Amino acid sequence: MIRSKQITYTRMVLVVDDQELNRDVLEMILEDSYKVICAENGKEAIALMQKHCEELSLVLLDLMMPVMNGFEVLEFVRNDEELRKIPVIVLTAEKKAELKALQMGAADFITKPFDMHEVILARAGRIIELSEGRKLISAAEKDKLTNLYSRNFFYEYANRLYAYQPDLHMDAVVINIEQFHSINAVNGRDFGDDVLRMIGREIHAFLDETQGIASRFEADRFAIYCVQQPDYRALLDRFQNKINRFTPNVNIHLRMGVKPWKDNLDPVELFDRARAACNMVRGDYQNPLMVYDEDMRMREMLNQRMLNDLRKATEEREFKVYYQPKYDIQCDPPRLSSAEALIRWKHPELGMISPGDFVPLFEGNGLISVVDSYVWQEAARQIARWRDKYGFVLPVSVNLSRADVYDPSLVDNLTQLIEDNKLEFHHMKLEVTESAYTENVKQMLDVVGCLREKGFQIEMDDFGTGYSSLNMLSSMPFDVLKMDMKFVRNIEASETDRRLVMLILDIAKYLKVQVVAEGVETEGQLQILKQGGCSLVQGYYFSRPVPPEEFETFIQREVSQEREKEK
Repeated sequence: MIRSKQITYTRMVLVVDDQELNRDVLEMILEDSYKVICAENGKEAIALMQKHCEELSLVLLDLMMPVMNGFEVLEFVRNDEELRKIPVIVLTAEKKAELKALQMGAADFITKPFDMHEVILARAGRIIELSEGRKLISAAEKDKLTNLYSRNFFYEYANRLYAYQPDLHMDAVVINIEQFHSINAVNGRDFGDDVLRMIGREIHAFLDETQGIASRFEADRFAIYCVQQPDYRALLDRFQNKINRFTPNVNIHLRMGVKPWKDNLDPVELFDRARAACNMVRGDYQNPLMVYDEDMRMREMLNQRMLNDLRKATEEREFKVYYQPKYDIQCDPPRLSSAEALIRWKHPELGMISPGDFVPLFEGNGLISVVDSYVWQEAARQIARWRDKYGFVLPVSVNLSRADVYDPSLVDNLTQLIEDNKLEFHHMKLEVTESAYTENVKQMLDVVGCLREKGFQIEMDDFGTGYSSLNMLSSMPFDVLKMDMKFVRNIEASETDRRLVMLILDIAKYLKVQVVAEGVETEGQLQILKQGGCSLVQGYYFSRPVPPEEFETFIQREVSQEREKEK
């Protein structure tokens, strides 16, 4: 068995005494355990303490000396931030001097003459051990970069304030730096450290003006526990303005979450809520401050309930897939061309939950793939049911989320779904948001390219809301471009919006892809789009999203029209 070697080092002790005999006696007592250096008076002692500040473990200090006595040394040490970290044991034969020395910061005293060597060694060892323990605690207590409290010590002190000073109504404030990892990557870690130090200094300055404590929790997260402030926007602006002056050539943005004091909420609970509020404004450069309120608490409780109930909802089929028709408006009359599958949640206790409530939540928690898979299965079965019932195959569009792309079995799962329901690949269209193409571009292009090779049609959803350039569009694999409804909303009243829509239609013609316009509600909108060459539209002009049994009226009407044409 190999044993690890324990690392040891010889501690240094400074003996200060004007009598050579005393110095020799103490050196003889200590030399087997410590490295001993000596000084004849206080002036020499201070010089040696400054020289060996990081090495010294203990000073044995005589009080009665020429040039500079022991009390003067103690006074000097007490006023020096570095030297006062070194413990001092005073050497004296005067009983009255012992109390004064202890009051001035001495850790212990040894009485002259030095007749009990074991006692001297024991006292020296005990004081060194206590001092080193305090240094270890001190090192863990503060963040070295900002000199703010570490997380554990911060909560320890915050809990004490909460317990022993309940009349101090303390608020929890959390500050984050937006995209700090990118700032480090672009400008270097030294630059990032300078930014953190600057924020730390400004937080210290703020705390000098009020009652409170602060911590650097993580790389770029700061926590402040302070008495209630009249204007937190002003506080955030103070920190932001300091950053702007400090880094005039680099855009750095802060965001802040605040949970005001509330009776019976301890610091941990307050900061959990402040952090949640801070996360709510991630990426919101216009409104970077969020104060946690009752509405947010209710939102958090609802979110947790939905997360807890997701698995049960899929197993008990609480999710309902609605369908919104898409019509080819280049035909006269417009012809039912396809549909979009849209998820709804009919919760047994909470009632109908909007997808606007649960879809972003599941996307943020990586659970959206569970919902997507549910929709794919329902849509594939529904296409097959309508085919078998009416002899009419209606292609349906379903969402393909960014999270789905990372599933190595995605292509196989979708292929199996098509085969199980005896469909063609083009019967299920896959909608991918434009912004998804800008994250992990290579993997997205590879997966989408593979799906197209299988025969799936790819629709770029929400076009115009993401960040793709025209150059990127030419390399993105997609078959249909879905124009976001915000472009359609004002095309009757706004010449600018109308021209923008025409530009998008021209881009689609250049790329030789179809365009689907979302959110069409009026005859005027439909006619403008038709004249501009738009192929397909969906929106309340034709129908809101409806359950499959209600959607069948559109299929029946289409089948009936087809039969009339055949006569």
